[in-house]
Amino acid sequence: MDESAVRDRLRTVEDPELGDDIVSLGLVNEIAIDGDRVDIDLALGAPYSPTETALAGEVRGALSEEGLEVDLSASIPDRDDLAAEEQVLPNVKNVIAVASGKGGVGKSTVAVNLAAGLSQLGARVGLFDADVYGPNVPRMVDADEPPMATEDETLVPPEKYGVKLMSMAFLTGKDDPVIWRGPMVHKVITQLTEDVEWGHLDYLVVDLPPGTGDTQLTMLQTMPVTGAVIVTTPQAVALDDARKGLEMFAKHDTVVLGIAENMSTFACPDCGGEHDIFGSGGGEAFADEHELPFLGSIPLDPSVREGGDGGKPTVLADGDGTADAFRTIVENVANNTGIVHRRSISQTQRNRAPSADR
Repeated sequence: MDESAVRDRLRTVEDPELGDDIVSLGLVNEIAIDGDRVDIDLALGAPYSPTETALAGEVRGALSEEGLEVDLSASIPDRDDLAAEEQVLPNVKNVIAVASGKGGVGKSTVAVNLAAGLSQLGARVGLFDADVYGPNVPRMVDADEPPMATEDETLVPPEKYGVKLMSMAFLTGKDDPVIWRGPMVHKVITQLTEDVEWGHLDYLVVDLPPGTGDTQLTMLQTMPVTGAVIVTTPQAVALDDARKGLEMFAKHDTVVLGIAENMSTFACPDCGGEHDIFGSGGGEAFADEHELPFLGSIPLDPSVREGGDGGKPTVLADGDGTADAFRTIVENVANNTGIVHRRSISQTQRNRAPSADR
């Protein structure tokens, strides 16, 4: 087969979320043919997302039927073509910010389980605890090993559950209060981001502090954030504050990957009934109102608290309904990250294509 025939065969592979074939969408970067071997570079940017994994499988299947040996790679045009010195975090493919409008909604719990869940899928993951005033991620993953320093005075993050970790908690005393003004926050966030040997990561999950203050603005101004996850509970007060976070991301042109609702229905182990302690359906209604994806609901389950206090993310549990709820959110975040990249690539291709009137 020649390149034209391979492209025609690839037109049978359709992106289920963008509603067209991968060739028409501009998702086939390069094709190289050597006898019965074909190397294809696809414009996919969310490693181990279920949708992109399935797309790659369909590509292999479509060409294997023609007797071809298929070798696939993935890259994002323009972004991956930039020189390393022109990029912030050049070896990190996706930065996912986890935010909430107020404290107490389980934002850090979602961030920890998101990172551990992505690692469980097979991705290379880092978790940056950017909640400088109340860093608690190390406790939630039972990590007490501090980062090591290199000769160049950069930090090598410790690793737990396959996730590389960085937190202000590693660098301050256990009970020391953190009292900083804006410029100091900006400096420490920059250092903890750029002076850390993250290595090659598919995803860097950033646990932002609650609210819309200096830390959030610093992150959005200095880091290449792929998208944000907003965590809320069903109750009206939490949703009011979630709107503030939504406005903050909109002002900085940051894509919101979706809304995650924590502390939804409580299944009583004694009476067998279900109780909507913080209300019902608020997170999904909020997502619908703002035309955003709803990532899923996490029940109010004592095992989540036990997992956080005990240092083992709930998402890693087997045969557990709450763990499945976290896994649904993980998969939706990964899938929506892929949509962000593929939609951007497709739009760029359309803008470059000459119009029929020319």
